[in-house]
Amino acid sequence: MAVSGEPLANPKTLPGRFGGHSMVARLRRVALCSPHTAGWSDPVRANQWQAVGYQRQPSASTAQDQHDRLRRVLESFGAEVLSFPGHDSYSLDAVYVHDPSLVTDYGAICLRMGKSCRSGEPPRHRAFYASLGIPILGEIEVPGTAEAGDMVWLDPSTLLVGHGYRTDAAGIEQLRALLRPKGIQVIVAPLPHGAGPESCLHLMSLLSLLDSQTALVDLAWLSVSTVELLRERGFTLIEIDPSERDTLACNVLALGEGALLAFEENPQTVKHLRQAGFEVMTVPGSDIGINGGGGPTCLTRPLWRAG
Repeated sequence: MAVSGEPLANPKTLPGRFGGHSMVARLRRVALCSPHTAGWSDPVRANQWQAVGYQRQPSASTAQDQHDRLRRVLESFGAEVLSFPGHDSYSLDAVYVHDPSLVTDYGAICLRMGKSCRSGEPPRHRAFYASLGIPILGEIEVPGTAEAGDMVWLDPSTLLVGHGYRTDAAGIEQLRALLRPKGIQVIVAPLPHGAGPESCLHLMSLLSLLDSQTALVDLAWLSVSTVELLRERGFTLIEIDPSERDTLACNVLALGEGALLAFEENPQTVKHLRQAGFEVMTVPGSDIGINGGGGPTCLTRPLWRAG
C-alpha cells in the first residue's frame, strides 16, 4: 500500500469538486472512456477479444454508437461528462472505466487490477486525476489486488467490498489501512466462485443501490452474510428477473433523485423497477456492455456525487 506524501487539501477548496461517499446521490461529474479511446477500432487490440473474455468479436461502430447514447443520457441528466485520454497500454476493457480507481472525499485511490491485461489502467487514472487537481490518497500494491466493481458505499462511512477473484484479502487490508484513519469502515462481502477466475464477477454484478434504502439484487448469488447485512441495515431488496442475469440486469447506475440507467435488454427487471416507483432510462448494451461483461456502472467512473 502506498500513501501519497502530498498534503490533502479540503475537497471543497479544490478546483473541480470530487468525492461523495454514495452510490445514489445525484451524479454531478463523471468520466468515461469510449471504445474509440480504448482501441476497439485497432485490429490488433480488437483481435484479442477472446483473450480478454468477450463472448464474440466486438463491433467497434455499434459499441461506439451505444456508448454515445449512454453519454447523451448522462449529459441530459445534467452531469458533467469528462473523457479519459487514450493510451497504448489499454486493452478493450479500458471502456469499463469504473474499476481501476476509487474516488473518495479525501482523494482517489488507484487500485491494482485482478485482471492482468488491465494493469496499465491505474497509472493512467493517476495522471488523469493529477490533470484535474484531484489528490491521490493512496495506491494498492503487490501482493494486493482490488477493483472498484467490488466496492459499494452503504453510507458515507461504510464501504462494502467484495472478496473474490478480482479483489483479494491483501487488497482489502490495504484499503482498510487507507480508509480507517478517515473514519471509514470496510466490511467484507464474500463472493461466489461463479464461472471461475476468468469470469468477470464483481460485487456490483450482484448488487446495485437504487436509493439510500433500496437495493437491486441477484439474491440467489449473494452470500448469506451480505443479505443479512443489508436487511439489518433496513434495505428493501428488489430482485432481478433471473432470466436476465446474463444480460447484466443487476448492474444499474443510480443517477440520483430516483432516476436510474439500465440496459434495454432487461425489460422485465426494468418493469419491476418502474413499478417500485423509479424513473428508469435505458440504453442498448449488447456490444458495449453485455459482450464484455460490463454494465452501466462499469462504463462510468463517478468523480463527484452531491445532493
